[in-house]
Amino acid sequence: MDRSRFTAALIFAAAGWLAADAAAQTATPPRPARAAATPQARAPQLEAKAIDLLRAMSASLTGAKSLAFTAVATYESPSSVGPPLAYATSSEVLLQRPDRLRVVTLGDGPPAEYYYDGKTLTAFAPAENLVAVTPAPPTIDAMLKQAFDNAAIYFPFADIVGSDPFKTLGEGLTKAFYIGQSKVVGGITTEMVAIASDQMFMQIWIGADDKLPRKMRAVFRGDPLRLRHQVELSNWKLDPVIAAEAFAAMNAANAKKIAFAAPKPVPPAKKATKASANAK
Repeated sequence: MDRSRFTAALIFAAAGWLAADAAAQTATPPRPARAAATPQARAPQLEAKAIDLLRAMSASLTGAKSLAFTAVATYESPSSVGPPLAYATSSEVLLQRPDRLRVVTLGDGPPAEYYYDGKTLTAFAPAENLVAVTPAPPTIDAMLKQAFDNAAIYFPFADIVGSDPFKTLGEGLTKAFYIGQSKVVGGITTEMVAIASDQMFMQIWIGADDKLPRKMRAVFRGDPLRLRHQVELSNWKLDPVIAAEAFAAMNAANAKKIAFAAPKPVPPAKKATKASANAK
């Protein structure tokens, strides 16, 4: 597998030093064309218990002015032998509403660090000592959208760090149902909920007592390979005391500056050359 493709799939296409074709795999696939359906067939089927749990989860998240947690994400990627390969990242996340976010990611590839302070977003690649900085809007929600639109940056926990996780997850739902309890994930009792829309199918494990998300597993309908995306959430801290300098990219002060932009597509001829080299 192309190393640059592998790296980008893991750290969400940070900036111009990552391959563009991999960034497309981590992005939400485009909405597929819908076949004609009768009004009855298209009516949403939303179980009250599932919706209540999603609302409670959202309230637990937004009730805290600051959050800290660990997100371990697992991604599937096509392989030459058929079944997909799995790669993982581990991110330490720190958030302060409404305009501060820090994500420090280690994984099966080069590490990456992201700092948002309400005015700028910084993407830092410590292994290469490269940094990209761009002006950012004044809220986490708007910053996440801008980062995705402009540089293909996407975090696997983006759905739960915005101002209204219930609205984000509930938009366009066609089905939501309660599955039951689990006593395995995170070593606690969780309530399992499944949700579906025209774009995705997702299963969420929600803490029975604290109503915090503990695991999310999704498949995007626009992906013909139906690759699975999974993130486990742990080490939750609600309203931790946060130092003022926590969202400054101190380690990137002497890094080489590069443009903050979407990765450039790899020409087909170059892809073929790399594929041949990797096959040897």
